[in-house]
Amino acid sequence: MSDSKADIGVIGMGTMGAMLALNIAEEGFATALFNRTTSKAFGVRDDNPDLAANLHPEETLEGFVASLKIPRVVLIMVNAGKPVDEQIEHLKPLLDAGDIVIDGGNADFNDTVRRNRAMEGSGIHFVGMGVSGGEQGARHGPSIMVGGDKAVWERLQPILEPVAAKYDGVPCVAWLGTDGAGHFVKTIHNGIEYADMQMIAEIYGILRDGAGMAAPDMAKVFADWNTRGLSSYLIEITATVLAETDEETGKPLVDVIVDEAGQKGTGRWSVIEAQKLGIGATTLESAVSARGVSSRREERAEVEKIYADAKTHLPASTFKADAEGLTELEEALETAKIIAYAQGYAIMAAASLEWKWDLPLGVIARIWRAGCIIRSSFLDDIAKAYETGETVINLLQTPTFSGRVSKGQAALRRVVSKAALAGVPVPALAAALSYFDDYRRARGTANLVQGQRDLFGAHTYHRFDKQGPQHHIWPAV
Repeated sequence: MSDSKADIGVIGMGTMGAMLALNIAEEGFATALFNRTTSKAFGVRDDNPDLAANLHPEETLEGFVASLKIPRVVLIMVNAGKPVDEQIEHLKPLLDAGDIVIDGGNADFNDTVRRNRAMEGSGIHFVGMGVSGGEQGARHGPSIMVGGDKAVWERLQPILEPVAAKYDGVPCVAWLGTDGAGHFVKTIHNGIEYADMQMIAEIYGILRDGAGMAAPDMAKVFADWNTRGLSSYLIEITATVLAETDEETGKPLVDVIVDEAGQKGTGRWSVIEAQKLGIGATTLESAVSARGVSSRREERAEVEKIYADAKTHLPASTFKADAEGLTELEEALETAKIIAYAQGYAIMAAASLEWKWDLPLGVIARIWRAGCIIRSSFLDDIAKAYETGETVINLLQTPTFSGRVSKGQAALRRVVSKAALAGVPVPALAAALSYFDDYRRARGTANLVQGQRDLFGAHTYHRFDKQGPQHHIWPAV
């Protein structure tokens, strides 16, 4: 490039890296580009002549680093895991104290914490940055979740705020805490995303297999729902997907798509971290499990033959596509969605205490209002619930949501019951309902579990009428 220096450099010209680089360049920042296959970096510039003045591909990593303004800002957009570690090792000898390395991929936050610690004493700053919004979000404005040293965030803010999505003119980017905070929040975002998508798919299954509705008609239903409490990006794109026609067959495109869902790990990580923290995230768990079951398509085909004679108690026609039936499904989905978000936020609240991040939960809701995949109308309500000044233990306890869940739980209960009797699987909706019933019950059944644990392992238990752990001498079994 010329004698002028780049404001930021992006390593990794895959879909997300290339789209973010174009976004940054479009905002007027000189952007250096590097990719192991150098032709990809030059291709990004050559394919975007309108932005070429701000795109500066380099053939070598050394040339890339040398092209950056000091202190340097390097954004790594390569596959999570070992490739990130390898890229950091290649970069470190070329960097100086004060330079900033950002991992903008879908990293395991535990790796981000480790990398942050490894950088201590080097003078090089490491930032873990969650980016949500997919290809279009990266290109036109994602939701950005930043973790690391707050002073470093203040240096990055002038670049990241213009690049981020805007909600009523407010950038959807924020510093969330030290080391792995940004990547952790992105992980939980994706866990909620899994749950949201799975519950929508279950409602689709009810409409298809329970009510016998065709995809184009379902598209109209979801488009209508998108005008009220369920208004969200995922509901919007569901209507779009269901309305699309396959050019080759003339059938609804969704009907020719294989029913196997992929996953890249973040959903699993959200569930694993919930388990580590002792937080019930049953709706998120069921969504991750459902993707696993979906991947066993050949097995499912064989099992369907084995149980061909299995009879359900009610016919699939239990579900009606009339106004009353659709309203019931709408209320059930909205209620279950609130419960899923409550679980996700409970995980973040627990992690904030565990890792001493002091996560700004209301701010997280605000930066998720645009750009990210789970953006929805009630994120404003979540933000307000956390910004009243009162301590929020769980969103289900807040006046904002307790009334809505109290009203909608009956519809959720009917939908789950009818689905079970009709043999239509709704694992995430059922998990949401069970969590609600378990969470609202003052006296549960874990007393029996504790009795069992004490009998076989002397694990002790607590009594209502005594202090401290107790152990009983049980009869020999």
